[in-house]
Formats: sequence, structure tokens, C-alpha cells
Amino acid sequence: MLTKQKIKIPISYLKHPYHFLSVGFGSGLSPVAPGTFGTLVAIPIYWLCKDLSLFAFLLLIVIAFGVGVYVCEFTSKALGVHDHGGIVWDEIVGYLITMIAVPPTLLNMIVGFLLFRLFDIWKPWPIKWLDQKVDGGFGIMIDDVLAGIFALFCLHVFLTV
Repeated sequence: MLTKQKIKIPISYLKHPYHFLSVGFGSGLSPVAPGTFGTLVAIPIYWLCKDLSLFAFLLLIVIAFGVGVYVCEFTSKALGVHDHGGIVWDEIVGYLITMIAVPPTLLNMIVGFLLFRLFDIWKPWPIKWLDQKVDGGFGIMIDDVLAGIFALFCLHVFLTV
């Protein structure tokens, strides 16, 4: 497979539901910072889920993860590029993980966004190892899941201070 950014995702991909999801409803087509734009899409999704019970929110995340493994691998194979930067469903799920059991205030959503992006871009161990060593749709998703868990921990520490 090619490296992450060697090819541009055709806009026609938005017509296919799997590609539409994997590119974050089109946000991953941004020519700059597609991961950031994908994460921004997650904020209104979180807002829409704010009244769900913790169990329902966790179930939604598990389902979104499972869907993500499939659709991200589907798009990755179609592009011939593992974890193309425009595949941002993983960022959406990672941000939702960051916001588990977090009160839906504007400040919390912004801090959660910043923390998730920090860990997703920085990729401290073992996030970087997972990003480099795990293939397929699971590999695309798992590093962002862990970045979300790191950010979740930091956000909860922030909330208790």
C-alpha cells in the first residue's frame, strides 16, 4: 500500500455510504488538517448524545468502533493507502471516547477536543507503536481509541482539580 497522503480522495467517494462515514461526512476531504476537521465533526455528535445514559453512550461508542473497523478498512483498501489522513471516522470515535462521563459544557468540549488532538498528533507510546504496527481497519481505529482514553483520563483529572 502507498503512504498516507500520496493520493487525493475523490469527491465521488461521498456517494458511497461506507466512504461517506469513513471520511467523516466529508470532513476528511479537507486539504489541510483533515484529522482536526474530522474531530470537529464529533463535537455536535457528542452534543446530540449528551442526554444518553452512560450505558447507551458506551454502547454507541462500541457500535461506532465496530462500524469504523469495517468502513475504514473498506476505504483504505479502495484507496490502496493504509490510514490515509482523510479517513477520519477514527477521530470521531476517539473524541467520543474522550467525552465519556464528561458534563457537556462548552469548556469541557473544547478541552476534550484539544486533549484528544494532542494525543492523536503527538502519539506517545504505545499509541505510536499501535499506529505503526497494527494493520487493517482495526489498526486505523485502535491508535485513536487509545488517544481518546489518554485524553479521557487527563480530562477527568482536569475536572477533579
